[in-house]
Amino acid sequence: MKNIIITGTSSGIGKAIAELYLERGEKVTGIGRRHTIVHVNYTPVNCDLSDKQAVEQLTFELSGACLLINNAGILGNVQRISDQDKTDTDAVFNVNVIAPAVLMNTLSKACGDQFPLTFVNISSGAAQRAIPSWAAYCASKAALEMLSETFYLEEQEKGRMTTVYAVAPGVVDTNMQAGIRSVSSENFSALAGFQAYKDNNELDNPRATALKLEKLLNLPYDGTVRFSLRDIDL
Repeated sequence: MKNIIITGTSSGIGKAIAELYLERGEKVTGIGRRHTIVHVNYTPVNCDLSDKQAVEQLTFELSGACLLINNAGILGNVQRISDQDKTDTDAVFNVNVIAPAVLMNTLSKACGDQFPLTFVNISSGAAQRAIPSWAAYCASKAALEMLSETFYLEEQEKGRMTTVYAVAPGVVDTNMQAGIRSVSSENFSALAGFQAYKDNNELDNPRATALKLEKLLNLPYDGTVRFSLRDIDL
């Protein structure tokens, strides 16, 4: 049985992944400010992932292979940088980059060379494409992907067979997507396109996304870090 640790399990992709592994009989530790899963094998850990010190204080007792899924993420202000009263960069990077980096560090030390270790950092297509009014989000996801690739190379230098993924899930029907559709077109020039995803039933559902991720993780690992779940067929 693996040690499965997932951030942001209260809704959306994180909740769907947690529920899938619980169905498989695995034990899941969920980290975040809110918890909506009630299950005998689910352990809630309350932590504000925007608080670096709080994340650094987390400890884990591991007894075998470990899978960490850094799923929690925030979009930040959907607004042009020059229009913001105060830029949201710190808050977005704390959740989207700093927290994953701290957890990867913590679990690497906890596992050492004793147990197999897999990191999955949930990225976004926005890591590869600049989207006006999403500057902090795009930059944070690009940073997360580079963090993932660099971490993998560092582990290889140490002779460790650590598996690392930066996974873009595609456009999924989550609370984040609902929030995007609620902003004004004055602040977000791409609004119509995101509304069309919903109107045309083009959004993936979180359950399907969780199943695709599970399928990816069951494939032989060849050292490819960046991956899109759009390339996985169910």
